[in-house]
Amino acid sequence: MSCTICPRNCKIDRTAAKGFCGCSSVVRVARAALHYDEEPSISGSRGSGTIFFSGCNLKCIFCQNMVLTDGTLGEICDVPRLADIMLKLQSLGAHNINLVTPTPHRDTLTEALRLAKENGLSIPVVYNTNAYETVETIRAFDGLVDIYLPDLKYVDPRLSLKFSRASDYFDTAIEAIGEMIRQVGFMQTDADGIAKKGVRIRHLVLPGCVYDTRNVLDAIKDRFGVDCPISLMSQFTPIPECTIKPLDRPLTQREYENALAYCISLGFTDVYTQDLTSVGRSFTPPFSDHLDL
Repeated sequence: MSCTICPRNCKIDRTAAKGFCGCSSVVRVARAALHYDEEPSISGSRGSGTIFFSGCNLKCIFCQNMVLTDGTLGEICDVPRLADIMLKLQSLGAHNINLVTPTPHRDTLTEALRLAKENGLSIPVVYNTNAYETVETIRAFDGLVDIYLPDLKYVDPRLSLKFSRASDYFDTAIEAIGEMIRQVGFMQTDADGIAKKGVRIRHLVLPGCVYDTRNVLDAIKDRFGVDCPISLMSQFTPIPECTIKPLDRPLTQREYENALAYCISLGFTDVYTQDLTSVGRSFTPPFSDHLDL
């Protein structure tokens, strides 16, 4: 069967070869554990039940999780195993099940989510994505996912081509995010501030690219309005594998302050921010071929 799950539309038979994403027909999980480095409404006090999948359809040259992008790391998990992992994370007290880079594994994950829910999964499910999605794939998760965390990376096609080999990134991502919002609306939290349902759009401010951060914020306001919840992230960390300027240096305090000032000037009403102490490899957890759960 030729794969058309993501906008790459590479049409590879993943039972015989790997797609652009690096994935074959099996699902590899490189980490499944309570995770505390998401937004406060996601991590809460007990942690987010985060499942990191191997492989990625975007492959940004600055990715902090670069070790996962070729799709080779992690324990092979079938549908029953994935459902069991979700239920074990729930039993540990996770506020939610957080699927990180789930896109290449759509068909297996929709089955696993249904099985987990049949067997007692009751906490919210988070779809944590680079936003380079087809509307059809997002529709496949309608009713299975409660919370979407898309990272809207670029508007400028020159940047998305240079850094992620996807000149169509913005036009594709904004439509996918529209479908996410259609399904679950904007993020809602309970009395303790823990997310129950909805969308929060993330944006990582890149060094030397604050002009495009302004483009991203303009696009969110124009399409979804200033009540759309966003996370304006400062945690960009240079990695040795990326030597392309300006991504070979950290984000400066002034760059982030300029981005935040523009965000405030647009009138956004629900904004998570970070300080530059977020920079560093602390946001990159340990990955392996063997899971502890």
